[in-house]
Amino acid sequence: MDKKKILVVDDDQDLLKALRVRLRAQNYATVFAIDAVSAISQAKNENPDLIILDLGLPAGDGFVVMDRLNNVDSLASIPVIVLSARDAQANKERALKAGAKAFFQKPADNDELLAAIQRTLAESSQERM
Repeated sequence: MDKKKILVVDDDQDLLKALRVRLRAQNYATVFAIDAVSAISQAKNENPDLIILDLGLPAGDGFVVMDRLNNVDSLASIPVIVLSARDAQANKERALKAGAKAFFQKPADNDELLAAIQRTLAESSQERM
């Protein structure tokens, strides 16, 4: 079975390193972007199975990224999980309405995040069948 590829979009280098270690330990392939512009180009180039997206990004926030993804046919079906330090109360509903499959506030519980990743990937592979 092919490794599932996850694009992690965040400008926090420590978080990127931690997620790389955790996701690779779960046998996921990982690619990274640190701002809104590179997030879109990485999504186009890498065609990930899932995107973990921060809302507070340089060069456009996570909502801009989700909007752009939704407007590109080849990217619109990629599931997004939002992982953000922004206020959950103000942003969770907006993120879910924008198409996010789940919303986690930083620091996220690793087990809950991994469970959401597994669940979202399972749902999206069923939808593609």
